Amino acid sequence: MIIEDLLISFGAETKEYKTEDIIFREGEFSMFYYQVEEGQVKLNNYTESGKEFIQNIFSSGQSFGESLLFVDRPYPMNAIAMVDSIILRLPKSRFMDLIHKNQEVSLDVYKCLAERMYYRYMMLYNLSVQKPVLKLKQLLDYLKSYYEDKSPYSFQVPMTRQQLASLTGLRVETVIRAIKSMEKDKILKIENRKIMY
Repeated sequence: MIIEDLLISFGAETKEYKTEDIIFREGEFSMFYYQVEEGQVKLNNYTESGKEFIQNIFSSGQSFGESLLFVDRPYPMNAIAMVDSIILRLPKSRFMDLIHKNQEVSLDVYKCLAERMYYRYMMLYNLSVQKPVLKLKQLLDYLKSYYEDKSPYSFQVPMTRQQLASLTGLRVETVIRAIKSMEKDKILKIENRKIMY
């Protein structure tokens, strides 16, 4: 989201995280702007019974957790490296200085936050949908909306069935059955175990 050289010029440091390393925990206060240079990060929570609920997944070039830099509230989620990852980390005070001195970056941050709010509204509505196929279709439509090629089966879903289940609040078995049903109805295709939407 923010050019790496600009982040570094304001004092960002590069941190390496191994798979399953915790970047920040629910309840901690925001101290840094984070941007994925390489790898993949998930924001999640766990229910009382230990079931994981994934709120979002971020990959190279995307930032995460920045909305909490603007309010004095603790993180309501965890950030965990899904694979070995390299993250740029900029202290909060320097991030605020960067956006005050760079109006274009500031507008990009606002646009990113607006996109995240749109995703949240969509996922909140998704929780009210009862049919698993509709839940998955809505999520896949949203994910594909960021890609230029809108033709059928042109988008390879970059998530596992377990991740789709965690994002939609469904059981993985339900996701597998829904995907088979969607394939039968020609909504998607399975190629080498990959979902093409």
